[in-house]
Amino acid sequence: MAQPRCRSVLITGCSRGIGLGLVRGLAASSPCPELVFATCRYPEKAQELQQLSKQYSNIRLLQLDVVCENSIKKVVKEVEEIVGDKGLNCLINNAGINVLASLEEVTAETMLTIYETNTVAQLMVTKAFLPLLRKAAQLGTGMGCHRAAIINMSSLAASMQLVQANEMFLKVYPYRIAKTALNMITRCLAADLKSDGILCISLHPGWVQTDMGGNMAPLQVQETIPSILSVLDGLGEKDNGSFLDWQGETLPW
Repeated sequence: MAQPRCRSVLITGCSRGIGLGLVRGLAASSPCPELVFATCRYPEKAQELQQLSKQYSNIRLLQLDVVCENSIKKVVKEVEEIVGDKGLNCLINNAGINVLASLEEVTAETMLTIYETNTVAQLMVTKAFLPLLRKAAQLGTGMGCHRAAIINMSSLAASMQLVQANEMFLKVYPYRIAKTALNMITRCLAADLKSDGILCISLHPGWVQTDMGGNMAPLQVQETIPSILSVLDGLGEKDNGSFLDWQGETLPW
């Protein structure tokens, strides 16, 4: 990811947590991408993100509500005006929400809300940016973030094979089911876009102490970001359609 030939990266959900950490890590990396598009719903309220954008000249702070079609169209146009014919090299679908809901607590409304934000929105954002990703792909060879890549932020909780091994995730029915569906999106995109030279993976960033991850999480954001960036930097054709963790280990679907 930190290779100079990776010209542009766009990240959703950057006002806090993993998203904010990725923006900080990318902007400060050496060499760093020429353009780091940091998006969130309310840029005017994202004080840390605003400070970073003043500190680093390669950060572009843009408004994006991933569940709003007009907002998606607007941000794609804004990015296109900046990147031009060089396109967008890397899209990181990081935006997401979580609600505690066990089998006894879960409702249809909660399921649909989480599914819309954590699954449907990721596909719609990706679809909207495909023309720019394809432009970038046409200018490069091989597969990876240096050419064109889609990174879907998933979760260990999405693993169907590890349900029994992680009973704590039984309290988040909507979140884990939506992330499992997101993994299928990754598989579909990887197959669909391979001929375009666009790589797609699902990435488990680790159980991190964020507003979403909670205080019981064993990892700090600053611990995982360098590892995540290292994994992204090393992605190649062999990784297309895979489910990896922040250390580059393959996770079971």
